[in-house]
Amino acid sequence: MDERTVYDLADLFKVFGDSTRLRILCVLMEQEICVADLADTLEMTQSAISHQLRTLKQSKLVKARRRGKMVYYSLDDDHVRSIIETGREHLEEER
Repeated sequence: MDERTVYDLADLFKVFGDSTRLRILCVLMEQEICVADLADTLEMTQSAISHQLRTLKQSKLVKARRRGKMVYYSLDDDHVRSIIETGREHLEEER
């Protein structure tokens, strides 16, 4: 791998290294959801959720869809799901 790709990949894995962001991604694996419902599900403030969603969007792990005044979030693509599931499978192998 070239150096730029290594740095970009390291940055991507840093995003997955935060437990709050990972919890958000796990909820989004199950359903598209708005910030208010996501905050209720994770028992966090909407402000905290919005801050983490911004990071996830910048990393192209999450996408947003506007419907009227509401914004719904979902995983950007199946690669995100695959990364999480592969990590979980790896952990289960070790047990």
